Amino acid sequence: MQYDVSKLGKNNLPINKSQIFSVIGLYCFVLGTSLLGFSIYLFLESSGFVEQAFINWSGQGLFWSFITLFISLFVLFIPVEFFSEYFIENRSFKNLLTNVVSVIFVSLFFLVVFQVLLRNQNVFITEYLVVARAVSFSGFIAIPLVLFLFHNFGKNLHIINKYSYSLILIIWIISTQIFL
Repeated sequence: MQYDVSKLGKNNLPINKSQIFSVIGLYCFVLGTSLLGFSIYLFLESSGFVEQAFINWSGQGLFWSFITLFISLFVLFIPVEFFSEYFIENRSFKNLLTNVVSVIFVSLFFLVVFQVLLRNQNVFITEYLVVARAVSFSGFIAIPLVLFLFHNFGKNLHIINKYSYSLILIIWIISTQIFL
């Protein structure tokens, strides 16, 4: 069996830039949401509603709570301003392949970046690293499976095609909680 490689061109490769930007936006939304949840937890810990695990005194908890809040707002700001792609097309095998590969590479890239950048021995920075690691591992394991399931069931269920971005975002957030 012979393969004709002369027909392979730039347009035949499974690369869709809007899909890749959508995946990067999803990653930023999930990371920002997870950091926002950690900020709320730090606020509750400094208020005395939760047993203290990360802070020594309430001023430290409030300080790190606000720092985490502003970091999460900045991360949530990135996809809104720079990517503005809120749709994942997953109808063809080419789109499925693009989505799965981009989710895995984006998760791997951010995992390596956070492992290199966040090497401080501070307990809060270590927790940021744990949150980023959970988001990346969720992107490695759960999201490619969800994309595959959406590809298979999206042909029969119109709601999956219409709300695929929102559904994947919610599933990614929930699966990140499993890895925490």
